[in-house]
Amino acid sequence: MKLESIELTNYRNYSHLSLSFSDSVNVFLGENAQGKTNLLEAIYVLSIAKSSRTAHDKDLIKWDEEYGKIKGRIARRGDTVPMELVISKKGKKAKANHLEKRRLSEYVGICNVVMFAPEDLSLVKGSPAVRRRFIDMEIGQIAPVYIHVLGEYQKVLQQRNALLKDFSHHAASSGALLDILTEKLIDLASEIVVRRQAFVSELNEWATGIHSEISHGRERLSVAYQSSVRDVLENCERSKIVKAYEKTYERLKKREIERGLTLIGPHRDDLQFRINDRDVQTFGSQGQQRTAALSVKLAEIELIRHEVGEYPLLLLDDVLSELDDIRKTHLLGVFKQKVQTFVTTTSIAGLDRSLLDRAALFQIRQGKVESLKG
Repeated sequence: MKLESIELTNYRNYSHLSLSFSDSVNVFLGENAQGKTNLLEAIYVLSIAKSSRTAHDKDLIKWDEEYGKIKGRIARRGDTVPMELVISKKGKKAKANHLEKRRLSEYVGICNVVMFAPEDLSLVKGSPAVRRRFIDMEIGQIAPVYIHVLGEYQKVLQQRNALLKDFSHHAASSGALLDILTEKLIDLASEIVVRRQAFVSELNEWATGIHSEISHGRERLSVAYQSSVRDVLENCERSKIVKAYEKTYERLKKREIERGLTLIGPHRDDLQFRINDRDVQTFGSQGQQRTAALSVKLAEIELIRHEVGEYPLLLLDDVLSELDDIRKTHLLGVFKQKVQTFVTTTSIAGLDRSLLDRAALFQIRQGKVESLKG
């Protein structure tokens, strides 16, 4: 899978930009706040239809403009697929092969991408919300229908929370509606958990081997899905998950009404990282936490290749400067595996010479991009 070219219109600090890329390594060079990360973000947004940096689409549109547009050409499975995403105050419109997609879930997954930024080194020690977002974004790439299921879950969750918050004022009429919403929530939650558990199980297999290689066999990493429901165990059948949810929601019903909040569900779940059977989040050193995060990101690349048959695009946003030589060597090793890579950096001084020899180099100054070599 390769990104042949990209065209930006009114995106962040770019009025108009058109670039063609090397199918190997592309380096975006420039000082901070010049537009390097904006360009990398645009590739991510073209692929995922969401930003990795902001939840507000309006932030992606150039100041005082009505809309922003990203166009790209993706080479995959022997074909070239034109992709287009238009972002406006009315929402997003996505096209692939010049055909508009009614749902973003029909668009996401055409181009797969893995983003690695300095904040991803906090994947292990960050908040559960960060890890849930990581899981959801990656599953959405390889199984786009998951995005629709997740969206439906969020809608029902909001309705249920609103009902719980106002339950005491309409208790007589709210009981039946609460039961209906709970049943809907359980149906969606069970599907989400089944897909998450399958994803994490496969991710764990890849991450364990990669981490062992990085640590020269001294450490064994394990990644496990942690459900907020006690009886939802690893690789549970969906029917058992449904029964566990039904039992737990019934037990918590009074407390949820008192709190006005849904207390369990996929929105409360987490990932657990263990090295040599010790919780890395609590007991791991900063070096162990970073190595675990790196192993998981490299595992993500292999998992996507295994699922879709091609390597994803790899986006590295100033991450090389955050890694020591050992971790950097393993990350750079990915380049030898035919992964098209995009790197932002303030200096090429620390980059491997063999990497630069096959890289296309772009100088970025104040939203202007100049090709230095290719």
